[in-house]
Amino acid sequence: MEDTPKSLPDPAKTRIAALDVGDRRIGVAITDELGYTVQPLFTLHRTHNRRADIKSLGRLLRRNDCTHVVVGNPVHMSGDLSPQAEKVQAFANELAAVLGVTIYLWDERLTTTAAHEILDAAGHSTDRHQREKIIDQVAAVLILQSFLEAHRYRPPTVPLP
Repeated sequence: MEDTPKSLPDPAKTRIAALDVGDRRIGVAITDELGYTVQPLFTLHRTHNRRADIKSLGRLLRRNDCTHVVVGNPVHMSGDLSPQAEKVQAFANELAAVLGVTIYLWDERLTTTAAHEILDAAGHSTDRHQREKIIDQVAAVLILQSFLEAHRYRPPTVPLP
């Protein structure tokens, strides 16, 4: 598992997925074929069998040619590990071991809050059951966008004459 990649994978060869892992649901987002944009993909409703959840994610990742996965790391605002972060990291370790994918842990502080704000601004229903269908996907999109923005190549700034 890596926190900071040395370089991002070639988007012509693989896509990057992001997971917002919760106890009941896992939101999944994915890059486009060129690696420039991120789209929500799916919400996996968790079973009580972690192996079955990993197998489902494995099928989804293979079908979409993903060999790199960004997993939201829910640390406390102080940066300390939360109990949920420990669960997510254990899940990510198992995901890497079983599926053989490269995992990046990425700070996901406030992504669910931002996802709710985005849905509010878009005029999406505030009904809890309607939100549950997509909130984790939107959070996964924010996690992956943040990861890509932090690691994208930026040409050096050249001062204008």
